[in-house]
Amino acid sequence: MIFVIDSDVVMRKCVARACEKMGREVREFDNAIEAMSAMDAGVPEMIFTEVMLTGPDGFTFLNEMASYADTGRVPVVLVTELALSEYDLSAYGVVGVLNKETMDPREVSEYAGRY
Repeated sequence: MIFVIDSDVVMRKCVARACEKMGREVREFDNAIEAMSAMDAGVPEMIFTEVMLTGPDGFTFLNEMASYADTGRVPVVLVTELALSEYDLSAYGVVGVLNKETMDPREVSEYAGRY
């Protein structure tokens, strides 16, 4: 199961469809609170999330996830317009950063197939 979290519906659907084309099951969320609540039923194998979310932002979400043993190991790909590729966010499970303005759905598929 892959979680896709983004308040931008079009981008969320784009990322979700790219994952589904890889044969992966996807759950979509508008915000981090909904995603964290859904983790009570099971931890995802991977997460694609925007940083600038409605409500708690992506960094708050990553910090919360890192504080638990089961969610702290989930690979996360940030899908954002912010220039974050120069920062080491691996302590938060971040395995990649995709720029919303330049990304190709094949990049999403590569990550979905890798983890």
